[in-house]
Amino acid sequence: MQLPFSYQKLLTEQVNIPSRLLMGYRELHLEENDMVVILQIINLQRLGEWLPSFDQISSYMTLTANEVANVLKKLRNNGYLLIEQHTDEENATYEWYSLTPLFEALYDVAETSTREEEGKLFQLFEQEFARALSPIEIETISHWLDEDQFKPPLIKAALRESVLMGKLNFRYIDRILNEWKKKGIRSVKDVKQPHQGQGQQQTKPKQKRDTSVYYNWLEE
Repeated sequence: MQLPFSYQKLLTEQVNIPSRLLMGYRELHLEENDMVVILQIINLQRLGEWLPSFDQISSYMTLTANEVANVLKKLRNNGYLLIEQHTDEENATYEWYSLTPLFEALYDVAETSTREEEGKLFQLFEQEFARALSPIEIETISHWLDEDQFKPPLIKAALRESVLMGKLNFRYIDRILNEWKKKGIRSVKDVKQPHQGQGQQQTKPKQKRDTSVYYNWLEE
């Protein structure tokens, strides 16, 4: 007799994978083979194999033991993997693969990247307005980022549209962002272009601009 599917067993066999690892490993110059080896280590450690051999890891992969060894060497050389000693509650000492440096680097890269992107956003506004931003304007951008949770690329898109429409002011940009928010648009790729090119002659840009999201959202 076939036993019923056990959702309880499914839940107990889950491997927790941080979303940032899946979305940001390329920023650390890691490849897919590196990722799978990392995931195999995480899973084997969940099962109690704290320092799995090359053969153990490769047995669940299409990579050979030598190829796994090369991946682990790469991770160690890049400072993402350490072999550390751990003493448990019974004073038993064993070695294990520590991925702590990997996650520290991953989160540091992501946070640094975000800060740099936001810093460039303020610079872009000053460049377009051809002057330093006022405290209120800086606070407005910060509000878009922190309170409204708009991503820098989306704010740049709203700024770009205001330039192309010849309405370069914070009130107009804020109206565009709020209109996108109402429509559920949270990223540049969500911005539709139903009338791309409309009104494009209103303001001649000083330099070549990316008009891929150009559309007057406030005059539908």
